Amino acid sequence: MLLLGIDVGTSSIKVAIVDAQTQQCIISVQYPDAETGITTLQKGWAEQSPEMWWENVQQAIIKAHASKKYNSQDIGAIGIAYQMHGLVCVDKNQQVLRDSIIWCDSRAVEIGNKAFDAIGHEKSLQHLLNSPGNFTAAKLAWVKQNEPEIFAQIDKIMLPGDFIAMKLTGQITTSVSSLSEGIFWDFKNQELSQDVFDYFGFDKGLIPEVKEVFTPHGNVQASVAECLSLKTGIPVSYKAGDQPNNALSLNVLEPGEVAATAGTSGVIYGVSNQLVYDHQSRINSFAHVNFTEERKRIGVLLCINGTGILNSWIKNITGNTFSYPEMNAAAAGIAPGSNGLQMLPFGNGAERMLENKLVQSHIHNIDFNVHKPAHLFRAAQEGIAFAFRYGFDIMRENGMQPSLIRAGKANMFLSDVFTHCFVNATNVPVELYDCDGSVGAAKGAGIGTGFYKTPKEAFSNSTPLNLVEPTQAKVYDELYGLWKGLLAKNMAV
Repeated sequence: MLLLGIDVGTSSIKVAIVDAQTQQCIISVQYPDAETGITTLQKGWAEQSPEMWWENVQQAIIKAHASKKYNSQDIGAIGIAYQMHGLVCVDKNQQVLRDSIIWCDSRAVEIGNKAFDAIGHEKSLQHLLNSPGNFTAAKLAWVKQNEPEIFAQIDKIMLPGDFIAMKLTGQITTSVSSLSEGIFWDFKNQELSQDVFDYFGFDKGLIPEVKEVFTPHGNVQASVAECLSLKTGIPVSYKAGDQPNNALSLNVLEPGEVAATAGTSGVIYGVSNQLVYDHQSRINSFAHVNFTEERKRIGVLLCINGTGILNSWIKNITGNTFSYPEMNAAAAGIAPGSNGLQMLPFGNGAERMLENKLVQSHIHNIDFNVHKPAHLFRAAQEGIAFAFRYGFDIMRENGMQPSLIRAGKANMFLSDVFTHCFVNATNVPVELYDCDGSVGAAKGAGIGTGFYKTPKEAFSNSTPLNLVEPTQAKVYDELYGLWKGLLAKNMAV
């Protein structure tokens, strides 16, 4: 049997075909080739069209089929990973009512802060494990307050992956993991949060049917199957947010295990068996893909909005004359510290680890006679690594003390410079794997159909490519101190 994995990212859609028996990826494709844009109608806003996601998903599947490396009729199940915290609203005819307010949108920060105060900080943290902050529930409240005519038409709300599953199957479902990332779930009472629904005045009928992460969420419709050369009726048997899914793809499932990713945003994601939370909600806790009431597995997530997007911005601002590999090669020729050039990568919305402040990105100490594009490339990657260190220290404050971090050799981790900076800034070794979110989603589908008896079985053939260990931790600790001072000045403004 073959497994189809779909990863609904901010920049593109990735699709992978995996042989369930061998666990090997047959082909992985991306669509479109150029990075997808974000609609910014006002400062701090970020939206994308769900229908655009669906069109790109279809094109990615067709592109994979065009390789002719497999028989599409052998695909037996579909798994979906998706950008977290987005809000998709549909009417009773499953028609999209507005563009999705996505994860890096900052418009609902104050709405979430007021909810945090009204519900009570300690009660929110004990029951929700988070402040309502800038998550899906607060975004829905923004729609209710500012677009009442749209809110009145909403039949169901979804996260991005739920929407793609709906387009494939015609059915709308969700999971506890998804509800927890939207801040709709009460972990203490194991139910939809009465506090959140009462405070915002939401009807619980807006929430789709709740199912387990690893289970059939509907079957592919005949019309869709014909269009995409798939068998009618195959199940969508797995859905998860991109960061829990990334952890799954790296076999990070048990307490103490930690994963990292550095795409458009950057994440460190650790697993705990306790209902843990940060008192300032700078890091966030959600139900992991293998969470059950009896066997609690909580994903503790550090998110940095401005990560790969800074690297992309630097590429564009320097005229797109360098490819990413060329940027990395040029950066490797510059000594640590970038000849005094420093960057803060926080230009992609309010940062949770900075208590939802809009610090924005900054470039400091430019010397026109010294600094060249290579210095910019290195300073950007160092600034991203230092942002990881800043957030990682918050995780350490909250009891997360990993001796190893697992990461896929993808996105920023394709850069030896960035990987070196990350490892030395955090002073923790990184184990790199050949995997990506679409492959993880495909294997998740295999777990959801029962082909794999356990999640660990799905990754039994997974072996690391290499281990990168700190070699200049003291040097980077000193550079981090300078960077942290720069951040403190800008946070005080």
